[in-house]
Amino acid sequence: MAHPPILVTGGAGFIGSHLCDALVAAGRPVRCFDNLVTGKRANIAHLEGRPGFTFIQGDIRAMADLRAALDGVRDVAHLAALGSVPRSIATPLESEATNLAGFLGLLEAARAAGVRRIVYASSSSVYGDSPVLPKKEGTEGRPLSPYAVTKSMDEAYANLYHRMHGTEVVGLRFFNVFGERQDPEGPYAAAIPKFIRAFLRHEPPRIHGDGRQTRDFTYVGNAVDAVRCALDAPLAAAGEVFNIACGTSCDLLTLVDRLRERLAVGDPAVAAVGVEHAPERPGDVRASLADITKARDLLGYVPRYSLADGLDRAVPWYVEHLR
Repeated sequence: MAHPPILVTGGAGFIGSHLCDALVAAGRPVRCFDNLVTGKRANIAHLEGRPGFTFIQGDIRAMADLRAALDGVRDVAHLAALGSVPRSIATPLESEATNLAGFLGLLEAARAAGVRRIVYASSSSVYGDSPVLPKKEGTEGRPLSPYAVTKSMDEAYANLYHRMHGTEVVGLRFFNVFGERQDPEGPYAAAIPKFIRAFLRHEPPRIHGDGRQTRDFTYVGNAVDAVRCALDAPLAAAGEVFNIACGTSCDLLTLVDRLRERLAVGDPAVAAVGVEHAPERPGDVRASLADITKARDLLGYVPRYSLADGLDRAVPWYVEHLR
């Protein structure tokens, strides 16, 4: 019996396109849904025309688009969002409309469509100003940005729908995901692709603050594995949220050194490029390190890629695509 399609919202985005790759490779029918505001058709161009893959251009904020996309769908991987803490501070209404109202609309449309399970992207930003390390589910602090508020409220709505309607919702708190296809352009680009682009131009990467802030950098392959684990996890995982990371931390100055070393192999001039420091940014968390015990125990998630492994895979891709 053929599997019903899995709907991947934000499927033309960074994490979403990698998830589409993995699902198609596993023989799972995929319905990729994206409004192409931050996603790119180029990210999924190699999948178009493949058996079982369908692209639908639509907006998570439009109920008609959601209803059409969900027709016949059994499971949803919800990755559509307006990411970036600084962007949410600059344009909080846009973040609220996509990340919170869009998610609530998805919950309602999925309930009406009889969807079995929704695996959705939350964020490590929900830990806010909590000083507890490592970050463990249940130790959340006060949100430090509108983005963090939207993700905290997504978790609250997901839990509510699970309790009220029995919807199988599984939340994944991603910690600083990086990898191939992550966009280095624009003011809200993530740190690793921005640093790589600067080095390739022989310009000093800009670090906000002293560079000793730590992050649990998580290669995109681990994030994809986590979504697949959550889609197939036992019913006990429904209504829960899970940290998805490596369970290790690295400060930004050390990260820059590791990038410099890898890039200097092919371009020795990179070895002489320094670092530029800028003022700290509002909303930034000082220290981040995940406890991934719960995800391991309930989802069967074990990170396959370390930070070094991820950099070894991502850096050559950027060298090829940003030259």
